[in-house]
Amino acid sequence: MDYTNEAEYESVYEYDIDNSTGFSFCLKETVAQVGSTAVPLLFSIVVLLSLVGNILVLVILGLYENLRSLTNIFILSLALSDLMFTLGLPFWSSQYIWGWTFGDAVCKGISFVFSAGYYSRIVFLMLMTIQCYVAVVHPLSDCERGQRVAAVPILAWVVSFGAAMPALLYSEVMGDPVDYNVFYCVFDSMAASVNATYQQNIFFVVAFLVVAFCYIRILQTICRRNKRHRTIRLIFCIAGMFFVGWAPYNIVIFLHTLTEHEVEPFTDCDVSTYLDYALYVCQLLAFSNCCLNPVCYVIVSVQFRNHFKMVLRKIFRSQTGAPVDHHLQ
Repeated sequence: MDYTNEAEYESVYEYDIDNSTGFSFCLKETVAQVGSTAVPLLFSIVVLLSLVGNILVLVILGLYENLRSLTNIFILSLALSDLMFTLGLPFWSSQYIWGWTFGDAVCKGISFVFSAGYYSRIVFLMLMTIQCYVAVVHPLSDCERGQRVAAVPILAWVVSFGAAMPALLYSEVMGDPVDYNVFYCVFDSMAASVNATYQQNIFFVVAFLVVAFCYIRILQTICRRNKRHRTIRLIFCIAGMFFVGWAPYNIVIFLHTLTEHEVEPFTDCDVSTYLDYALYVCQLLAFSNCCLNPVCYVIVSVQFRNHFKMVLRKIFRSQTGAPVDHHLQ
């Protein structure tokens, strides 16, 4: 789920403790204005790029690649994860501008799909890295030869959907505490929001540790054997972009939980405001990650780049009515 909705939900006014006067209001109208203008605009760009890029990935995999390959299944699953994640962005963009106008059922459904897209991406990145680790470090193992791994993608989706269940169970349309005519799709309690944040942080840290361990062992093996594996650069690029994009966001949403626990200095109005701005920036950095995988495929993989060129040629020739070269098929 988009945890920044919790910040948007309370972004106009927030209580701040003043020792001399007691409770006072922390005005955050400027923060809300930034969220209602910059965020939807940038989300729209991300949605367009993600749809075009990831649909092209699915087309190329379907036309040119062997879908019995576990690596290609993982790449296909990553593209589906990115599309699931992208599906939620137009709804969150609309919420930033007008509040939530789609009803409680859509709130729960979009929150679940959005959250499942995030968790499935983490799971499949770990699996791709583990597969690369096995292929390089233990090349003669049964796993590397593809035995007993047919159920792995299915199990990965089950785990991802299970991790996303809190977004389905605890998301709810709630009125703005200041303007009762405006509604937001948020967690139904602060405890649910904080627990979901901790769960996301734990998943991210575990994934980072697994991927870091695998790549350290891979690099050690490559240096010792003086060998290269063709998928290492691609997986490293995908994982690197993911962790660079999502690490700041996970740090910031964790710091936001300290505000809810009234930990100093995060209850200070200025600190809270700066944290909200940081949340917007880190959110845009993280959410834009869903459109970067196709770019990584084109840059790193020569084979994918050639397939990408062939698909574009077919599209342009079909639009202009020019004959298609059959040797490209």
